[in-house]
Amino acid sequence: MPKSERFQQPTLRQLELLLALVSSDGIAGAGAKLGMTPSATSHALRALEDALGVQLVERNQSGLSLTYAGEQVLPHVRDVFASLQLVTATARAGAELKTGLIRVGSFGASASLHALPALLQQFRTRYPGVSVIVTERPDEETSQDLIERRIELAAVTLPKPDFETITLAVDELVAVLPEDHELATQAEVQLADITRFPFIMTRAGSQKLIQRLFARHNCRPRIAHELLQIMSILEYVSRGEGVSILARLAVPDAYPGVRYVPLLPQTRRSIGLACLGENKLSPAAKALWQEAKRFSVASY
Repeated sequence: MPKSERFQQPTLRQLELLLALVSSDGIAGAGAKLGMTPSATSHALRALEDALGVQLVERNQSGLSLTYAGEQVLPHVRDVFASLQLVTATARAGAELKTGLIRVGSFGASASLHALPALLQQFRTRYPGVSVIVTERPDEETSQDLIERRIELAAVTLPKPDFETITLAVDELVAVLPEDHELATQAEVQLADITRFPFIMTRAGSQKLIQRLFARHNCRPRIAHELLQIMSILEYVSRGEGVSILARLAVPDAYPGVRYVPLLPQTRRSIGLACLGENKLSPAAKALWQEAKRFSVASY
């Protein structure tokens, strides 16, 4: 046997023949079960033994039997076909959306608290066997996770021209003030008035939007604190440490000692679900994408 032909990977057809041999009277009978001619069966068996570099079958007057090597190989061959059946069953279940796992990114509270929950509730009602895992990271990191395929879908701020997107919600910036603050009684607060007081800057998802807002209107806030957690900002505001600007969907409906007041100029942002391309999604993720389309239409 040429050295270059030894220890090659056997084909599934060859392994299937070995399984058939165990329950057949002879080589020809095993081949017939697989629709193979006697000549093709003998050739396939020789090719299998050549590939593995060992004799698997004893040919004798009473028929055939497995060699010691054949007996050792047989359980693993059965495992191969059992695994193939499991692969097929798992794939079919996923295609029918009886099971599945979707990893979804989220840029922060506005998405995690408001844009995603209603959508995911609808999706779970329709596909209860599919698990959805949401991971919060800053908007830029969430977008990078999409690009690097660590997640299939992400709630992001729009626009995102590099992705396919579906709008889920529209958010608005509001002034966040102590309830006894002199601006808290106004129906609307001018951005320029905010700069008169110590300012608490968020380091969460809306930070860049707020920074651009100040820059666009040539306003410079008097930053007293920079805080990551929304609840920390609200607590600092309630204690008179300063005023802030936050996205309305990121904050609770009410917080003790705090008042939300519409901000002028009005500044909105859209929140959307993004993916690299609908045709690149797994069956489960594609189903969530389609649910998001229905959700978007129903919301507007």
